[in-house]
Amino acid sequence: MMKFLFCALLFITAYPIHAAKPDLILAKEYRQQNITGWLMSEKVDGVRAYWDGKQLISRQGNVFTPPAGFTRNFPPFAVDGELYAGRGTFERVSAAVRSSSGDWRGIHLHIFDVPHAKGSLKQRLAVAQKYLAAHPNVNMVVLPQIEVRDIQHARQFLRQIEQGGGEGVMLRNPSTAYVGGRSDNLLKLKSAHDAECVVTKHHQGKGKYADMIGAISCKNELGEFRIGSGFTDADRRNPPKIGSVITYKYRGFTSKGLPRFATYWRKR
Repeated sequence: MMKFLFCALLFITAYPIHAAKPDLILAKEYRQQNITGWLMSEKVDGVRAYWDGKQLISRQGNVFTPPAGFTRNFPPFAVDGELYAGRGTFERVSAAVRSSSGDWRGIHLHIFDVPHAKGSLKQRLAVAQKYLAAHPNVNMVVLPQIEVRDIQHARQFLRQIEQGGGEGVMLRNPSTAYVGGRSDNLLKLKSAHDAECVVTKHHQGKGKYADMIGAISCKNELGEFRIGSGFTDADRRNPPKIGSVITYKYRGFTSKGLPRFATYWRKR
């Protein structure tokens, strides 16, 4: 009987734990909107995480398994943020947080909203700041927010971030409530655009790629499209699996509304 229970426990813990998928606010691209008076912060290149007051949950509803003590003294209320350890660390952070035995050293949850708090964005973030001031040494920080004077101010901030090896800028309408889904009140400002899609098909390569993939098909809210560039030879030999999520870069959209010049960037 004990052997059966032990085997059953191993079976259960061999699979990721799931929770209700959080209804997160998602960004749109900046396209000449009036952002004067908005707030801007660095777009940190980490892994999105939602603390529901008890556990850390991914955008897809998977429960992260940080090491013992990582979430000690986390607040009893929900916060939305990014697991991040600094510029240029995405691959390390992604590998760490997606493993039950990953190395979480240097990783903090960078907070950019307190979804259920009342008031403006500044007032909601003040709730987190007050809590962290009373609970030092918590693996959380509130992302600094800067008021935008105009688009030139935002682009100057973008140049500073990119020159330092950062990814981009997030723009928030501070007077609006936190509402899940793709939002006109949360915008990405970057020199190069990127987005995510689900791999739907592998296409056999030709010529020097005859024994590898030549392209993949991918699908998201824009539709289904092919990506045939951006892959290393190692990527072509071991392509992202069908059903997996990848990030691609692109330059604008075609007349059909699909991403123009989509190139593979990385697995999520």
